[in-house]
Amino acid sequence: RHNRSPPHHRQGKNLYIAAPKMAPNLQSDDYYEILGCPRGADESALKKAYRKLAVKWHPDKNPDNDQATKNFQKISEAYATLSDPKKRKMYDMYGEEGANAADNMDEGSMPAGGFGGFHPGGGGGVQQMSPEEAQAFFSSMFGDSDPFGGIFGGMGGMGGPGNVSFSSSMGGMPGGGASFSRSFGGGAGGGDPLSMMFSDGMGSSSFSSMGGSMGGMPPGMGMGIGGMPRQSAKAPPQPQPYDAIPPGTVVSLKGLVNASERNGDRGVVKQYVQQSGRYVVVLEDSDETMSVKPQNLLQHVHVRIHDITSQPELNGKTGTIITWNASKERYNIYVMALKRVVSLKPGNVVLDNGTVAQLTGLASRPELNGKWGTIKDWVRESNKYDVQLSPQQVIRVKVENMRV
Repeated sequence: RHNRSPPHHRQGKNLYIAAPKMAPNLQSDDYYEILGCPRGADESALKKAYRKLAVKWHPDKNPDNDQATKNFQKISEAYATLSDPKKRKMYDMYGEEGANAADNMDEGSMPAGGFGGFHPGGGGGVQQMSPEEAQAFFSSMFGDSDPFGGIFGGMGGMGGPGNVSFSSSMGGMPGGGASFSRSFGGGAGGGDPLSMMFSDGMGSSSFSSMGGSMGGMPPGMGMGIGGMPRQSAKAPPQPQPYDAIPPGTVVSLKGLVNASERNGDRGVVKQYVQQSGRYVVVLEDSDETMSVKPQNLLQHVHVRIHDITSQPELNGKTGTIITWNASKERYNIYVMALKRVVSLKPGNVVLDNGTVAQLTGLASRPELNGKWGTIKDWVRESNKYDVQLSPQQVIRVKVENMRV
């Protein structure tokens, strides 16, 4: 049985506070430990923990992974209980059985003793939701936001990104900050992922003044309160290399061996270090950074669906890549308009202009396979990209020969 401290009380009601972070423990049967939150954690901390873990372990992001599905169910069960004030109070007093009984009793009828041997602070095994219930709960929590397209702070019914203030420093940036010039338009539906990454889930955020431009703004413009542009006195950013993923791109970590517990964690690219051939990635809900090889990053970029004959209603829809399913050689893509995930071949997925992707499967010029380049344009008639590899070299390749 886990050692639990009693909740704080004031005038008969639980008083919850913002609390220091803990590591999530998916081996535990305790709802707070599953989410990595102390028992005194406030609602904002619980939301943030659920959002981060649910996206990391979502079954569509982890195809052919039964353990991920079980983790997703467990995380959803924990947050569904702790986000309900009555169930949380009963859980704090009597454990899981008390929370299960909360729906059938009034506030004034809560017993002074335990349930079936459960006592105040008692535990009990986690009774998992079904996969379908967990998915329905996940969808209801995010409302009109794209949970995969950015590192979003708001969930359904909680408002949107709200006011964003770029006021504090994110340490370690050379030369006063990096230029975040990538556009997050398309299927994002709710706000830029950088500000959302560092928000508290309630629509407020404090982020570094980074210089350059945000979300496709012209050079010299920054972001002010509520997303309004403001003039910046900083020098214009240096040209972005054609073979480097732009700063500000939302990514997930994958294929890490020495830090395998980090696989699935999300962050944003801070910079590319040419000398080491690695990216510096700022991890979600953290000021922690990691140095990561290109092959250990999956970009959550926006796409447009094209030339689907079996489901023509998908054509023209925008979505977000959430994973690459190697066994099926397909992308799993979250389609915002449909609020569901579809599995598509690379030839049916058109990456946004400006996306940096890797060449693969070129038979005519195999020496180019493995190189990275920037997509300059999509030629609809031939379903090919014009890809810039260097200031002097632009090649035209089939859509399926570019992979993120």
